Amino acid sequence: MSYDVTVIGSGPGGYVAAIRCAQLGMKTALIEKYNTLGGTCLNVGCIPSKALLDSSEHFHNAEKTFAKHGIDIDGVKVNLEQMINRKREVVDQTCGGIDFLMKKNKIDVFTGVGSFVNPKTIKITDAEGKTQEINSEKTIIATGSKPASLPFIKLDKERVITSTEALELKEVPKHLIVIGGGVIGVELGSVYARLGAKVTVVEYMDSIIPTMDKAMGKELTRSLKKLGFKFQMNTKVTSVERDGDEVVLKAEDIKKNKEVELRGDYCLVSIGRKPYTEGLGLENTGIKLDERGRIEVNEHLQTVQPNIYAIGDVIKGAMLAHKAEEEGTFVAETIAGQKPHINYNLIPGVVYTWPEVAAVGYTEEQLKSMGKAYKAGSFPFKALGRARASMDIEGQVKVLADKETDEILGVHICGPRAADMIAEAVVAMEFRASAEDITRMSHAHPTFTEAIKEACLDATDKRPIHM
Repeated sequence: MSYDVTVIGSGPGGYVAAIRCAQLGMKTALIEKYNTLGGTCLNVGCIPSKALLDSSEHFHNAEKTFAKHGIDIDGVKVNLEQMINRKREVVDQTCGGIDFLMKKNKIDVFTGVGSFVNPKTIKITDAEGKTQEINSEKTIIATGSKPASLPFIKLDKERVITSTEALELKEVPKHLIVIGGGVIGVELGSVYARLGAKVTVVEYMDSIIPTMDKAMGKELTRSLKKLGFKFQMNTKVTSVERDGDEVVLKAEDIKKNKEVELRGDYCLVSIGRKPYTEGLGLENTGIKLDERGRIEVNEHLQTVQPNIYAIGDVIKGAMLAHKAEEEGTFVAETIAGQKPHINYNLIPGVVYTWPEVAAVGYTEEQLKSMGKAYKAGSFPFKALGRARASMDIEGQVKVLADKETDEILGVHICGPRAADMIAEAVVAMEFRASAEDITRMSHAHPTFTEAIKEACLDATDKRPIHM
């Protein structure tokens, strides 16, 4: 069989690329090694983690805040098995939706491992070892990533676990040790902290969510401490050993120059992810990997083989589902002869804790290192009527703007519905709006987004109305 385009990997980048190629009139194939489509994001990442985050937040509110709202409930208890079952239902429905979209767009789906025989021939090997070959004029590699670990840590996937196993626990941990204070660590830590687990985060850097603006890390730290989190910052893990049903972590407190020992019943290793390129047969194509195992591409996301492209977690840039989606569309339209563009600085990042954290553009630390003259404005959610009405008063909006032109350079939000609110900032920055432009726009009252307008007022000329 021959195809105009074949996509290897069915995550958000892969399936979106396949759909866009089909929409543009190309005969398209999609290869996925697992029995379900959707990749890490839909199966063991974004979607199931958000399902558990929502369920655990409902429990937390029932236990902690309902009485304040005048809702009296006695004997609230966790049914973890049902939470996990609901999560599975959400995953099944979402993955089933991708199956429907493949059929709707007449995309041929092959189940098995796709590997290059040569730049235009792909071998597909199914779970039973049976093989078949297809020819493809163009190929898009979208094989994603897998959890990273440290060389001295043995992941037994029972007590020393990754995010994949953390989504399927049979019990609420008594003490969950989380290695890594990034997005995955604080999200999954939040799930189990709300359900009653003691959670300790061990982080090498001096702040959680270290790639985001430091003010957001401080805000989130305050909120998570109220949830019961404990933090061991500036700490280098040196060993993780299992002792029966207990995990013993040893580490070095870098600032205090002393050894730290923690004991818990589960240890979640969440130090990031690494590109997944095993079994692709790249050696048969001449495609090279960089020092971090990522596929090297040019500005058109082409590899050294002009007919082979790569997108998503296997190439440089943030490992985000929506970044992969943008790249999937970009490559499809490039192959079709169009002139698409991606502004990587305007791809937002989100942490789905509560309060949520979301950001787009430059951080204050980046602007300082660039020597860029800027002005900053902020506004706390506790000053908003909408936030007080819903009891979501933690966090703030921070806006960074060019000191001379007032163009918005970065927006950082720690607060309720930040994940949705950040879209306003993305739209504004795509059209190069100034902070004053936002202040001149009417924002419905009472809403959380009023905080963005107020922060822009503060950044423009220090005149917020409600503070």
